[in-house]
Amino acid sequence: MKKYYNREISWLSFNYRVLQEAINKEVPLIERLRFLAIYSSNLDEFYRVRVASYIHILQLQKKQGLEQDLSIKKLLKKIKRIVHKQQVEFGKIFREELIPLLSKESIFLVDQEHITKDQYQFLKAYFDDNILPHIKVKDLNKKKSTFLKNKGEYLTVEAIDNKTAEKSYYLINIPTDKTDRFIILPSKKDTQVIIQVSDVMRLFIGKIFSNISISQCFSVKLTRDAELYLEEEIAETIEERISSSLHKRDIGDPSRFLYDEQMPKEMLKVFRKKLGIKKNELIPGGRYHNFNDFFGLPIKAHDNMMYEHFDTLNSSILKNYNSYFDAISKKDVMLHFPYQNYDHVLEFIEEAAIDPLVEETYITLYRVAKESRVCKAMINAVKKGKKVTVFNEVKARFDEELNMEWGEKMKAAGVNVLYSFDEIKVHSKICLIKRREGKKLARYAYFGTGNFNEATAKIYCDHALLTKNEDLTKELENVFDFLIGKNKALKFKHLLVAPFTMRNQFEAMIDDEIRHVREGNVGKMVLKMNSLEDKQMINKLYEASNAGVKITIIVRGICCLIPGVEEMSMNIKVISIIDRYLEHGRIYIFNNNGNEKMFLASADWMKRNLSRRVEVGFPILDKDLKAEIKKLINLQLKDNVKARRLNKTQSNPYKTSTAKTKVRAQYDFYNYLKMK
Repeated sequence: MKKYYNREISWLSFNYRVLQEAINKEVPLIERLRFLAIYSSNLDEFYRVRVASYIHILQLQKKQGLEQDLSIKKLLKKIKRIVHKQQVEFGKIFREELIPLLSKESIFLVDQEHITKDQYQFLKAYFDDNILPHIKVKDLNKKKSTFLKNKGEYLTVEAIDNKTAEKSYYLINIPTDKTDRFIILPSKKDTQVIIQVSDVMRLFIGKIFSNISISQCFSVKLTRDAELYLEEEIAETIEERISSSLHKRDIGDPSRFLYDEQMPKEMLKVFRKKLGIKKNELIPGGRYHNFNDFFGLPIKAHDNMMYEHFDTLNSSILKNYNSYFDAISKKDVMLHFPYQNYDHVLEFIEEAAIDPLVEETYITLYRVAKESRVCKAMINAVKKGKKVTVFNEVKARFDEELNMEWGEKMKAAGVNVLYSFDEIKVHSKICLIKRREGKKLARYAYFGTGNFNEATAKIYCDHALLTKNEDLTKELENVFDFLIGKNKALKFKHLLVAPFTMRNQFEAMIDDEIRHVREGNVGKMVLKMNSLEDKQMINKLYEASNAGVKITIIVRGICCLIPGVEEMSMNIKVISIIDRYLEHGRIYIFNNNGNEKMFLASADWMKRNLSRRVEVGFPILDKDLKAEIKKLINLQLKDNVKARRLNKTQSNPYKTSTAKTKVRAQYDFYNYLKMK
């Protein structure tokens, strides 16, 4: 009997849930386009990271003279089949539904065949001034090797010599790094006409070549391996190794060659051979690639084409105090983003930077904003004479460069900046502030489920706890002692800390639920996370299910657990919610025979989170804050608008309900907080 879904296939199932939002006719038009962009961006990263890693393994096996792993080859073929099926649906939605709907709103995405004479003249001048100077033609008829940029788009050109009738082949860059991808054309009032730069190039491609006729032209895109193979680097520090590896990311091995499926097979074969592309790297697509650029589609949209606007809410507790320290001293404070204002977090950290009573600040940074107010506050705190220690995780994928840039700025200002460990990533979202209050050095703590990032806090659903609780702040100090090298043997009673105690404590709480059932009481759990992949934890959930524990899981992304299987997981239900915001918070609730235990955390139940990262889970002790979290969870469990059931076939059916009232958890939780 199959016990686990394959991780990669489960991820593709998640990305299809994103595509479902683009398919869903009840989603506003511009938002449907954005979901196509999100789907495309997700898939890019999947190929750059996950697929590339499998290709890398096969290449190493071949290089070492070993037999290549057949299971990996089969998996790559299955991935290719699923992605192709999804891409066909993607293209159909875009061409047959969204383009006509945009036209009804007097927004026209046109190609070179559908422009007026005036628009032609406008584009002729635009091409000469803004596109032609940046075009580079690669002659593929020469034997010299040709390099394709990572995520770069190109036009493949088949030409015929006017004198000899011989075919020749060329590759032309689409210079979206030098010019706009979308060009707004002159049009009638209240009408928007947009053309893509690749179609402008098709229109004037004759200007690029002479003495040859262009017979065929199609767009392609190459995705490269994004892994940083740090073990290959010889350098004294982790930041030096990462810095010297970053430039290799854009010249990594190919992982996907996306091509227009209208390209004739013979032409594709020619380009594949000339560019050194392997068959398993070929992925058919549509006329256009890099669809994540559609995030920046220059449309003046009507209100009915987008989600309704939500005013960000202020905390009803914090607004009653002039100082964050006064508020937190009175009561634990919980914040929920993006519903509530992330400025509260920034203002708390900024107040600590200038408060004359604050002596020390410790913080972990994983992904920060480009213009990070958090990092600026750390610099300001040092200028005010305070001791500041920042653990800066420079191995945060795709944010390595930005993290190092801020690390150097903070270090130059006098901040004590510590960088990544070799073996593990520091993924926790924590901050500890020490403040002189009388003769005592009081501790204030921030525990979060999401990054210290004011940009992503506008779209990621996360939670943060501000507390002065001595049990929690003392143990948090122990975590920072470990990070700065003071303490290596860690034990925790209140916090769940990976890779030290988190796994064992979670398993112990599951065992307690099993025991309660065996004693004739109720055993149940509600677990909310981004990904569930760790087989040891999945097996523990299967054990609990077979013992009669009722388990409900809310998972956004990967779920390797198979629910609803007799003698394995009949007592486990799994739902997934994809809506306007990205569900990112991790919440773990154990019934505990009526004395409920509730933890929030930075960690998912993935092997990497529980075994190879520093993560912190924190208990919610205040009864009012527990009620807030329970309200959110209950709304998500009742959601009958955006929730999907994860079933044995991974078909992602929307959850149906006989209830007359529609429950849309994200909207209803916002309204709940607004009423408070």
